[in-house]
Amino acid sequence: MTGFGRCFWMCLAVWVATTANAAAPESSLVPLTRPGNYEVVAAIPTPKIRPVLRPASPQVTAAAIRPTELPLLGPENSIRPFLRPEELEQQIFFKKRKLRKTSVCGDIDIQGKPVGQVKGKIKACGIKDAVQITSVSGVRLSRPSTMDCGTAQALNKWVDKTVIPTFKRRGPVVELQVAAHYACRTRNNRKGARISEHGKGRAIDISGFKMADGEVVMVLNGWRKNPSKKQLTKIWRGACGPFGTVLGPNSDRYHRDHFHLDTARYRSGAYCR
Repeated sequence: MTGFGRCFWMCLAVWVATTANAAAPESSLVPLTRPGNYEVVAAIPTPKIRPVLRPASPQVTAAAIRPTELPLLGPENSIRPFLRPEELEQQIFFKKRKLRKTSVCGDIDIQGKPVGQVKGKIKACGIKDAVQITSVSGVRLSRPSTMDCGTAQALNKWVDKTVIPTFKRRGPVVELQVAAHYACRTRNNRKGARISEHGKGRAIDISGFKMADGEVVMVLNGWRKNPSKKQLTKIWRGACGPFGTVLGPNSDRYHRDHFHLDTARYRSGAYCR
């Protein structure tokens, strides 16, 4: 190759390289900075984001403080095991069986004992198949009360549907204060009057309601005093239906300190006063 040819090819190579470098910013995946006027943009500092620390769950905390060498103890192998489902069912079963043995009138919620026939001092008094009630719907009576099953069932229904719900927040109610039950006497103990429903085993008088904390809501003091007035009025009204006769402090002076409840029935319906 002559000197002229060698020079030609060298110039051609330089021209191709220069042209390639000039086109590099347009075609390169990472283009070079073009010459010319440009502004230097200051770097914007990235804010430091602090992680939000959330309290660990009780399970995570317990797992963190629990020694890894100790096994997890469940109800089956704990030193102080919880009641297993089968044990709880057994307790409920034996409790119900015990209650059935002491229930009367064919209702497990009515606890007491059968008394049988009760003869009165006079012919108009007495009960054919009497029972002595100690509690109804889990609420005990302040003293065992003698009556017939119809009255016991009405008492149980009244306590379950009205008395317990009324004192739910204030109570729970645990005891009924019994002022009177069976007694062979005339109405209001007046001479010459008719035999009272008490003398037939169809009546019970309630003078107060005892709460679990020891508080006693008495009819005498609470009938005209809030909030007992509202609750006692609701209880009095709730007795109309289960019982045929309901007398309270507004009826007469003989009932100013108790509710008289009996199962006598009238053609015109329940007598509530």
